[in-house]
Amino acid sequence: MNFDTIEYLKNSAYRQIQAYDILNLKKIFIKLEKYEPILVGTIPLKIDIASSDLDIICCFYNREKFVESVKNSFGNEPNFTIKEIINGEILSIAASFQADEFKIEIFGQNIPTKQQLGYRHMIIEYNLLQQYGEAFRQRIINLKNKGFKTEPAFAMELNLEGDPYISLLKYEVTENKF
Repeated sequence: MNFDTIEYLKNSAYRQIQAYDILNLKKIFIKLEKYEPILVGTIPLKIDIASSDLDIICCFYNREKFVESVKNSFGNEPNFTIKEIINGEILSIAASFQADEFKIEIFGQNIPTKQQLGYRHMIIEYNLLQQYGEAFRQRIINLKNKGFKTEPAFAMELNLEGDPYISLLKYEVTENKF
């Protein structure tokens, strides 16, 4: 599966088509183009629930220019917020706003998008969903409907111990492992 663009959404399930339409209508990927945007999370994987949002990760090399660009592009959208988050030593810029039925969250880091945890987790989860099939996918959705976040739901189904965000990384496949 190629997650580099959102084209795969337009020939998918109803909710994915809705996401594709709103992302195009609002020109979100065009406005974020220079920041290497990738849609990550549950909607690309078809494990979304009614409250799922659209998570877009971006890579910035200049924090101030990224913040200014996001504010200029989306600052007038309903419920717009933007903040800095520091997790460990990683600085993230998190912006959110409402676009029709979707909450859109934009996360920027000074890390290439395909190296960010959001993308890495999505690829791992995609591979696990392919490996374990539809019954596994439905169990993940059921856990999410019970209030579990995505990574903890996967960790529970896989009987992983410890921090689910870290333990899931053991399923990561890289070119060097072949």
